[in-house]
Amino acid sequence: MKTIYCIRHCSATGQHKDSPLTTEGTRQAQLMSMYLNEAHFPIDKIISSPYLRAIDSIKPYAESKNLKIETDPQLHERVLSIEPVDDWLNELEHSFRNLNYRLPGGESSNDAIQRINDSLENIFENDEVSDVALVTHGNLLTLLLSQYDPRFNFEKWKRLQNPDIYLLHYDHGVQSIEHLWNLES
Repeated sequence: MKTIYCIRHCSATGQHKDSPLTTEGTRQAQLMSMYLNEAHFPIDKIISSPYLRAIDSIKPYAESKNLKIETDPQLHERVLSIEPVDDWLNELEHSFRNLNYRLPGGESSNDAIQRINDSLENIFENDEVSDVALVTHGNLLTLLLSQYDPRFNFEKWKRLQNPDIYLLHYDHGVQSIEHLWNLES
């Protein structure tokens, strides 16, 4: 059995890969660490997007458990387009409806799903770990979860929190998703 703690990063100052957490994001990272510790989740591995906001979101927890944060470039933020987009929200919504839709220089939803699945495959093949914290970004997280629950769509993406945590269980081909985080956590 594999248990994946799918974590969306805390609030950040921007979208650049080196954008730091906001003051509120730093507080959220501390709260998330307390939550994960108090819940006694048996996390034995942390894999994060290489973006600073993802690493800094899980760092307080990793330090409290003396766990190394491994980075996986496949967990980076989805690139919608390399060119400026006037109505990016509308374009993003369209990409959730048409999984092959691609803007110039960007990734289609199917491209991003393949990328996250490649990362998950590495986890599934590793018999030495069973409980993994996977720290990524809202768009990629939503696309990951949409494979197991069709309710994870554009509207669900809009309701994600910073941070957010979903528990994904894999047990002999059976998957289940549980939402763990709420604003009161």
